[in-house]
Amino acid sequence: MSPDELLYTKEHEWLRLTGSTGTVGITNHAQKELGDVVYVELPKVGDKLHSGDTFGNVESVKAVSELFVPVSGEVVEINESLGDAPESINADPYGKGWIRSIRRRRGVGGFEIHSEFPSRSEADALRNRNRFD
Repeated sequence: MSPDELLYTKEHEWLRLTGSTGTVGITNHAQKELGDVVYVELPKVGDKLHSGDTFGNVESVKAVSELFVPVSGEVVEINESLGDAPESINADPYGKGWIRSIRRRRGVGGFEIHSEFPSRSEADALRNRNRFD
């Protein structure tokens, strides 16, 4: 079961919104499909990402899967513990297995200006758990 307070992408990433910051990870379904995660390629703090772009990879014993940006913004934190313990994604995908946090940047470097986070077009692409299941 997926947590109710999260938003989800069709690519099986999740987004937890807290004010102007969004934390991102992959769903329980995605980690089960991947199998044992052995490596996570993380973005760098300060990277400016646009919705729909890739921001890294999750490598498992079965496959390598790209990670997609659910909402545009600047990376403000990465889960550095995944470097030593990528299996946290399997053990706790909605907790210790989070991947990165992003903050909405308004009107900077070509980012669109919106009064809300995420933008309306980005929010329309996200799903709550009821639409996801």
